[in-house]
Order: sequence, then structure tokens, then C-alpha cells
Amino acid sequence: MGFRLALTRVLNEFLKKSKYAKKMEENLSGEDVLEGLTAVLSIKLAEPHFDTQTKMKLVNSEVKAIIESLISEQLTLYFDQHPDIVSDILEKSLLAVKARIAARQARDVTRRKNAMDSAGLPGKLADCSEKDPSLCELFIVEGDSAGGSAKMGRNRQYQAILSLFGKMLNVEKTRIEKVITNEKLQPIIASIGASAGNNFDITKIRYHKVIIMADADVDGSHIRTLLLTFFYRYMTELIERGHVFLAMPPLYHISYERKSFYAYDDTEKEKLLSEIERDPSKIKVQRYKGLGEMNADQLWVTTMDPTQRNIVQIQMDDAVEAERIFSTLMGENVAPRREFIETNALLVSNLDV
Repeated sequence: MGFRLALTRVLNEFLKKSKYAKKMEENLSGEDVLEGLTAVLSIKLAEPHFDTQTKMKLVNSEVKAIIESLISEQLTLYFDQHPDIVSDILEKSLLAVKARIAARQARDVTRRKNAMDSAGLPGKLADCSEKDPSLCELFIVEGDSAGGSAKMGRNRQYQAILSLFGKMLNVEKTRIEKVITNEKLQPIIASIGASAGNNFDITKIRYHKVIIMADADVDGSHIRTLLLTFFYRYMTELIERGHVFLAMPPLYHISYERKSFYAYDDTEKEKLLSEIERDPSKIKVQRYKGLGEMNADQLWVTTMDPTQRNIVQIQMDDAVEAERIFSTLMGENVAPRREFIETNALLVSNLDV
């Protein structure tokens, strides 16, 4: 009674002034400081009162203040005289804090995962009506504008649309609990339906084609890379089984005499222009700045129609090389990334700046 509170207060004060101060994630609790410690108090009291018949806890209120005062004073004096002992206790207590925080985070992740499962599919998902996963496609679309066009242009029978917005998380630099609870990645995990990380279950995926559809520019490439990093790290089997694809939207729309042509790069654009042997003044060339500039019909024809779209299946033939590339380009170590860029910079043939 009062001892744990006094000990906790004293140790927290010593902790703030110790070499361990920078390691503090939060204040020590009573459970942290008492873990592994044993204390014996001998108190003589004329009329003791206990909380239960087993007499496990003394509840005399007047005793509590006295104990706290005396214990705080004597512990402070003792710790000042024995710095090695207080250092050992603090080190032990900090390990208990880390274990407690890790256990709490694991519980939070489980609760959030269960809550996410029970809440059903995310609001940003426009699902398809087909229930056979082998026939279903999920388009992960960058931006609400493009997502709106994709929803209007899709085949609702077997194509689902999930719109993303804002900055995507680089999972290469992030712990699993933050990945699973991230507001940008949660909708992806919930939509695919097979969890993530060690809990990923390929038999529960809701779509056999997961298609990343981002703008055909540098920002779009960055988003594709971040999403591929996430799939590689936390849904590896999704890539191994060939379920991940990249949509390849066109860069140019060329119109001539009510006819439309699409070019996916500058070379294809020049080839198309050379084949149109007509009055050049009647030719209109539009360079798409993003998917949002396409209307629903254009997006369907160029990027979503299975009979004529251009998509690339992501394959992982060499897992060791994939591991090296992802660690180099997306990891925290800057030196290997700088070396990679310097080595390959002059080899780039299609740079959008």
C-alpha cells in the first residue's frame, strides 16, 4: 500500500536524469518497476483494515501517506548512494516497458484487424457483382477523379475499383503494426481480403487480378513502386502466383476526322502521326497529364477493356534479385541507393521531368 506508487515516482525521477532518458518511450508504470523485484514491509498498526478476508491489501488511508513519504525519502537517499543498483533497476524496468508496449501494440493490431474485418469492405471500394475470385479484377486507382471515371467505365460484373488518395506509405521503413493500421493500406488489405504479413492467406483473396492503375508519369511510377513494395513485403505470394498487374495507360490521344488513336510513348505517337497522311492542321494531339483527364469511355477502351487493354503481369523470377532491388531503392540506407542512381542514370531512355 503506497510502496509501489512511491517506488514508481522515485524511479521515474531518476530515469529523467539518467543515461537512459533518451530511451524513454513513456513513463514507467508500477508493473514495470515491480517486475522482478521483491520488497518486504513490516508495519505495526493498532486497527488494520483489509480489502478482503484474505487480507491481501491494507486499506487504512492514513497509512498510505506515511508510507509514500518515508519510502520516497529513503529510496531517494539509497539510490543516490548506490548508482549501480538504480542503474540495474532502470535497465530492467525499461525492458519491461518495451515488452508492455509491444504487447499493447499487438493487441491493438488484432482489435483493429477484427474491427476492420467485421466492418466489411471499405467505403472507397466499388465492388463487382461476380463472386468467383478467378473471374474478378480489382483496379487500384490513383486519385478520386480517375477513380470516378473508372467506376463509370468499368464492367460492373467482374471489375472492382478502389480509389486511393494522398501520400502512400513506404513499408520498407515501417514496422508491421503501422503497416496494418495505415489508413492508406487498410482499404487495400480489406479489399483483397486475405490479411497481410504472416497472416496472409492466398486462398482468401477476392480477386485473381489486382491491377495497379496510376498516371503515366514520375508520380505514377512512384506510387506503383510503393504499392509493389507493399505487395512484395506483405503479400509476397500474391506476386509469386501472378495475381499482380500494372495497367499501362496511354500518354497521347490523337484525333483526326472523328477518329481516335492512342499512343503509349513518343515513338508510337510519331509513328501514328506519320501514318495519318492527311492535312496536319486537322490533327489534334493531347498529352494526358493523368488518368483524371480521360473520360469513362476513353479509360475503358485504353486501359480496362480486356480485349484491347495493355497490362503487364508482375513476375518474380529471381527472388534474391528482387530482395536486393527493393532494399536498395526503398530502404533506409542512402549510400547504396545513391550508387544505384549514379550507375544507372545515363541508361534511362524515358525520363518524365
